[in-house]
Parts: sequence; C-alpha cells; structure tokens
Amino acid sequence: MKKEIIDVPGISRHLKKEGIPLSAVVRAGGFVFVSGQPPVDRRTGKIPLVNVKKQTQMVLDNIKVCLEAAGSSMDKVVKCTVYITNAAYFDEVNDVYRRYFRRNPPARVFCNVGSWPKKFDIEIDCIAIV
Repeated sequence: MKKEIIDVPGISRHLKKEGIPLSAVVRAGGFVFVSGQPPVDRRTGKIPLVNVKKQTQMVLDNIKVCLEAAGSSMDKVVKCTVYITNAAYFDEVNDVYRRYFRRNPPARVFCNVGSWPKKFDIEIDCIAIV
C-alpha cells in the first residue's frame, strides 16, 4: 500500500505559500483523506468575511475540488467531520450541506470548537473511497 499526496489546484499552492505543514489530500489504500477545509477562496488564498451559509458553500466546493483531484467525488464520501464555532449554526449548515449530499449522505460528526488562527466559522474534513 502506498501513500500518495495529491496536488489540488489553488489549495496546495496556498498551503505551501503559507508554510502550513499539511497535505490537502492524501490517497492511500483505496481511500481519499481530505484535510480540514476552511472557507478559502482558491484563487486568492484569502478567507472572506461572509456569513456561515456562504462559508459552508465555499468549504464544500473546496472539498469537491479536492476529491475530484484525487479521482473521487462527493457521492463517494463515507465520513465528514464538521467543525463549527457556534452550534447554533446547525440548521444553516445543514441547509447548504444537504445540497451537496442529496442521496445517501455520509456518516458525520458535528463538533463545536473554540476558534482558529484566522476569522472563519466552519471547517470540514472528509474520507471518501476512490
């Protein structure tokens, strides 16, 4: 079994530029592991100050790009972990989340966290099959 680091257009470049020691996506053993994705604009590397619904959409769009770069898709996601700064955002996140996982949604954990070193409210990671 081999571990393969997947280069993700826009995302990998910004991680390297910021000096963040992680891989956006790793493929191994028939699985794709997507690191926690914050609401980053892939073109600029910036995190815009927008509401949690827009942040959730940006995060899930980034996850979709990560999965596709690894030869997978949203339909093949088996588990997600949602990290959120305020549990009261549960319904707003779900309004967006259900558009990306219409049928047979993956297993999921919804965790309330304190904060990040940048200003945003949500981060999501996932595991998918190839």
